[in-house]
Parts: sequence; C-alpha cells; structure tokens
Amino acid sequence: MFHICIILNDLKPIKMSKLNPQFDDYIAGSADFAKPILTHLRGLIHETCPDVEEIMKWGIPHFDYKGDMMCILAAYKKHCSFSLYKAELMTDEKLIESVKAGQKMGYMDKIKSLSDLPSNETLVVYIKEAMALNENGVKKVKPVAAEPKIIELPDYFSEILDAHPSTKEIFESKSPSFRKDYLVWITGAKTEATRQKRIEQSLEWIAQGKGRFWQYEK
Repeated sequence: MFHICIILNDLKPIKMSKLNPQFDDYIAGSADFAKPILTHLRGLIHETCPDVEEIMKWGIPHFDYKGDMMCILAAYKKHCSFSLYKAELMTDEKLIESVKAGQKMGYMDKIKSLSDLPSNETLVVYIKEAMALNENGVKKVKPVAAEPKIIELPDYFSEILDAHPSTKEIFESKSPSFRKDYLVWITGAKTEATRQKRIEQSLEWIAQGKGRFWQYEK
C-alpha cells in the first residue's frame, strides 16, 4: 500500500491522512504573510507529535493530542498567533510570565513573519512539554467565579417568547446553561439591529432544540 505524503517547508513528509482539509482551506484563505507561518508551524507540530489530531473549533485550527487540546493556530489581518493551551502549566518562565500578563495561552500572539518565531529547537521543546502534559492527563484549571453571574430574561425577549409558545416551552425546558448561553448572546448585542438578528436566529435554533453553540458540539 502506498501512502500519499505532503512536504511542508523543509520538514519531514506528513501523511495526507493526518491533515484536515479544513486546515488547508483556512491557510489558503489567510493573508499572504500568514501562509508560510501557519504552514511551517503545522509541519513542525506534526513532525514533533506524529499522533496529533487536527480539529477546527470555533473556526480556528486546533491541535488535539490524547483527547485534549494541545495548541492552537490563528491568522488575523496583520499577524498570526501560536497558542499553547496549557502554557501556565509549563516550565518556561517566558510562557508563565506571559500568562500572568494576561496572554492566557502563551506569548506568541503577534507573529508577522517567520523571524518572529522562536527557534525550531525552542518550539520543539514547547511542543514536547505540551505533549507530556496531555500524556499525563494534566488538565487546565478553569477559574471558578465567586458568585455565578445571573442573566435575567429581558422583557423584550420574554414578550417574543410569549408570542411563540412552542419555542418558549422548549426554552424553559432546557438547562440553565442552555438558556444563559442565548441570553448572554442576545443581551450582549451592541446595536438594535444586531440584537434583532440574534433574536431571530435564537428563535430558529431554540425551536429545533439546538444550543447556542450547537455547531461546535461533537
């Protein structure tokens, strides 16, 4: 049996079966400056961690390993980012300090060219440590709010639900988190037009029993 492979930059060939076509589309749709950065990092991740899994989450390339997130790539208009999901649990002082400074997943968030990246040797050390955390089942600690924030049902949405009894019944039958996700989205709209659009979309999804983030549910 022959295996089709692709060569990314000067790194070792990667089996096509390991590559997610959605990643290819994401890279192809990125700005020209971002393409070599994303391609290089993708190749280095695969070379260092052959069993890594490519998954699109929230429209952004994620690399999972051993059933947990390991690192994340993203391209923006003028820069790229390479995030280590468990940066605060790693040993590198620069990573730890960056998390303390508010960069929740590592300091590599303003990459504009390949020269902005740490050396391949440093990146490999990062990736291997991230792999070890996942291999050992170490979990990222999520901060717990002292008092859970309660989102009140606004009158304008309550009135709309009253006008759609079947949808209201579904909405009220769901869990508090299901309802909160929609209320946060709707009340967070900055303009009336945006709010109306979100309400219309919410009514459609709720009527189908779908949660706010149903697209990302496995």
